[in-house]
Amino acid sequence: MVLTKNIKQNVNYNFFFSLFRYLGTGQSLASLHFAFLVGKSTASVIIRETCVAIWDALHAAVMAQPHKEQWKEIADVFQQTCQFPNCAGAIDGKHIRIKKPVRSGSQYYNYKKYFSFILFAMCDANYSFRYIDVGSYGSRSDSAVFAHSDFGKLLHDKALDLPEHTALPGTTSPAMPFVFVGDEAFALGENLMRPYSSRGLSLARRVFNYRLTRARRVVECAFGILANKWRFLHTPIHLKLETAISAVKAACVLHNFVRARDGYNFEDSLTHSLHSHRPSVVRGHRQGAAVREQFTAYFMSPHGALPWQLDAI
Repeated sequence: MVLTKNIKQNVNYNFFFSLFRYLGTGQSLASLHFAFLVGKSTASVIIRETCVAIWDALHAAVMAQPHKEQWKEIADVFQQTCQFPNCAGAIDGKHIRIKKPVRSGSQYYNYKKYFSFILFAMCDANYSFRYIDVGSYGSRSDSAVFAHSDFGKLLHDKALDLPEHTALPGTTSPAMPFVFVGDEAFALGENLMRPYSSRGLSLARRVFNYRLTRARRVVECAFGILANKWRFLHTPIHLKLETAISAVKAACVLHNFVRARDGYNFEDSLTHSLHSHRPSVVRGHRQGAAVREQFTAYFMSPHGALPWQLDAI
């Protein structure tokens, strides 16, 4: 393909072999040293430069920001596979385990008591990443990472080119916004749905949480596919921080590239070693609460209810 040819023009074949040995197995730099007869520092440079070249060559092609019609296509797939209408994506953050960066203090030390940075991602129902933010401090919460990310700012400023409000399937009103789904770590908003708190829930709210979880799990599966394909994510990354971030970004675009080429194998997503954030208490706002109540009512209506949803909660 043209994209792979462009990468090959920028890097040596030996660079590819050593890089994919590292990304695919998580072998140490010492192992690469003996396998390819290159110094450890040289191997580190190879990984950094090749990952940067891969990101530059593939990013625009496999992770471009969707436009209005593409958002509608994403929402259609969510409706078909997860039965959650007007859903434009699922969001979550994961800890990437690393060695302690030099002079970083406790900024990268997370609540699980190891050093990490955050991979924040938004993915579609086909388990492809549509947006990633890599490198935030491991000590930060999902909501903070989201709020300071380019994606979070675009969503807040309503600059994502989302489609106009649309009535839910089988109804004529009210017109509902397109939304993203996340866990309880995120703040409720007009375009961002999160579960109800687990205390004293009514039947309708329990059904909403179940339906939201069905849609939100796709990002968990995407992380699982990513980690099981690129197994360096199963172990602490013993690279400089900048190189580790470049490696994760390269793995994400390669994930999308392989997904588009090979399709999806369910078994790839069953287990992974990327750790979720501990949920933090964040407040939503009234407009988001009203949207969530509309979805809750719809999921209990004849047009929106699933035959098995009451048995599943």
